[in-house]
Amino acid sequence: MTFKAEDFFDLSGFPHREIFKDVETVWEVLPLIGDYIKKHIKPNVSAIRNGGDLITEKKVLENGAVVHAGALLMDDNIELGPGVVVEPGAMITGPVIIGEKSEVRQGAYIRGKVITGPGCVIGHTTEIKNAIMTGQSKAGHFAYIGDSVLGKVNLGAGTKLANFKLTEDIINVRDGVEKISTGLRKFGAILGDGVSTGCNSVTMPGTILSKNCMVYPNFTIRGTWENGTIIKWNMGTPYVEERK
Repeated sequence: MTFKAEDFFDLSGFPHREIFKDVETVWEVLPLIGDYIKKHIKPNVSAIRNGGDLITEKKVLENGAVVHAGALLMDDNIELGPGVVVEPGAMITGPVIIGEKSEVRQGAYIRGKVITGPGCVIGHTTEIKNAIMTGQSKAGHFAYIGDSVLGKVNLGAGTKLANFKLTEDIINVRDGVEKISTGLRKFGAILGDGVSTGCNSVTMPGTILSKNCMVYPNFTIRGTWENGTIIKWNMGTPYVEERK
């Protein structure tokens, strides 16, 4: 199995696909996110912040992005694309690039070093940091997304992409019997296009879900999973089958 970005994502509609240009394995992009944003960001919130963090009345940017009263924009290093909506109670810390027509819903917490493509949802009480959502990535409710790359996916409520081992060791990826060191102490998951996770599912650090995988609710999974794998319960026993 290879681990190039193109194996997991259709990047044709992702405006920042250049970030993957020189990486051999998709997780190598994670340490590059912050520097990439600094070079390419076009901040556009300083005028509405007016020196303060709390937005006290609804603001509409020139590109049609809407920031509702009660949102917190913690610094100026934030780019909101055309048609973005930031709801009351959301908190955004830069550097961040939010793609067009994305939603940052009530109570969401963006902790910096985040890039989203178009049409993404960072939902109610969802926390995200040092991560990429390539486009049409949906994390609608109570999710944690740390040090991860997501394609066109749907995360069920309460999905957690754990990114740090209890032992604080370097995180490895498994390709069959081969163990590959990522060199990273913080690495959540790679979720390819078409992945769906059920409510309260958890991925252990370094989990790889290839395209069209499905994880049923309440599962904790680890390792590398091939395209179209379904991970579910069958009469109380973990069961894996191919997604049709």
